Amino acid sequence: MTVPLIVDVDTGIDDSLALLYLLASPEAEILSIASTAGNVSVNQVAANNLAWLDLCKATDIEVTLGAQVPLVSPLMTTEETHGPRGVGYAELPVSDRSLSNRDAATAWVELVRERPGEIVGLVTGPLTNLAQAVRIDPDLPRLLKRLVLMGGAFQHPGNTTPTSEWNIAVDPEAASEVFAAFSGLPEARLPIVCPLDITETIEMLPHHIARLAERAGSTSREIISEADASDIRSTASNAVVRHLSDAVRFYMKFHRDHDQGFLAHMHDPFAAAVALNPAIATLRTATVDIELNGTLTRGTTVADWRGMWGRPLNAAIASTTDPEAFFDDLIERIGAMAARLYP
Repeated sequence: MTVPLIVDVDTGIDDSLALLYLLASPEAEILSIASTAGNVSVNQVAANNLAWLDLCKATDIEVTLGAQVPLVSPLMTTEETHGPRGVGYAELPVSDRSLSNRDAATAWVELVRERPGEIVGLVTGPLTNLAQAVRIDPDLPRLLKRLVLMGGAFQHPGNTTPTSEWNIAVDPEAASEVFAAFSGLPEARLPIVCPLDITETIEMLPHHIARLAERAGSTSREIISEADASDIRSTASNAVVRHLSDAVRFYMKFHRDHDQGFLAHMHDPFAAAVALNPAIATLRTATVDIELNGTLTRGTTVADWRGMWGRPLNAAIASTTDPEAFFDDLIERIGAMAARLYP
């Protein structure tokens, strides 16, 4: 069975891997890719989305442009984490294709109206576009089959402030509106939230890239080393492997420089895998809200696990998974696609 998807991203290195994962998954039917300002500007995000689609020979998929800025806050971007263009050291060819004539929020609304109860929404960036779509059509949460999002931190430190996660911190008002809009759905249709608590257990290491390159049939071993100079670029014969490796090398160096080890947290690819198969994670329901006014805690996701607020549930929070099984799956899927596209 196929899974029809609207994918909303702020591409981003790990968003890039999420797109590759979905493009490599035969059950994923990507209806539209929405570009959200976050890791880099929305125009750069859109350019990255088009470029990855071109590389993967998936030029029939719509790419829409989303909001330039968050609902209320000034835009934060994080080029120090993802590189000046959002894709690390990768140098993707610039696409000559055009963006969709409709904007991201309009695409959200029109697609779910066309296929009520069928579409899974996947958001791996700030929730700005989805919040705007819900403002246009408050019935959107009931028209989606399910929402999966990467965001938040609950019993885990933040990665933007001591208590807040990046996607939520960029646009806390949008996150607050989305969680409120999705309240009270049946438990099987509650939004699945993939927070830092679980995504920071998804640690990509150099040997994962080496295995992926081998699966793709790329010539010579693909070795990413902590000792690599910043001007080192992959020489892999396979184009997908080459660009992926250059992107991930940058991300691993960022994590090393911030005392997290020479690794890369694959937040967004994990959320993409959950969108296709929620059974890979254990879920715990809660009512989630966003702190908007705290001097120290703005953008923090707060979960009421015990019903103290007396409010309806609005989230199923992913809490455990098998990271190595996830990487086995990712390597097989992307490696097989790379081998097929660039034999």
